[in-house]
Amino acid sequence: MPDGRKNNRGTPGNKGGRKPKADEITMIQNMDATKAPAEVWQALAARVDMGDTIAIKTWLSYRYGQPKQTVDHQSSDGSMSPPRTLADIYEEDAESEPES
Repeated sequence: MPDGRKNNRGTPGNKGGRKPKADEITMIQNMDATKAPAEVWQALAARVDMGDTIAIKTWLSYRYGQPKQTVDHQSSDGSMSPPRTLADIYEEDAESEPES
């Protein structure tokens, strides 16, 4: 029994997921109507000139984007650590608990 999945946003009864692009465009237009983007950028630039750290971070993240985040999966000796299971973790916890 098809439930019209292509017309359904998410699971049956759930209105979650990404909102339609039209809603996003409408929200942006409403925001622009209340405060012109040029005024906001000028205010941010003024805060950057004052040396405001948060304003500088905001300016840089919009101007150059967020830096690429990397995760080092190697131990300090250069070898890869083996995958751990829940059993390994529980065993380590049991060994590290002080005996009463």
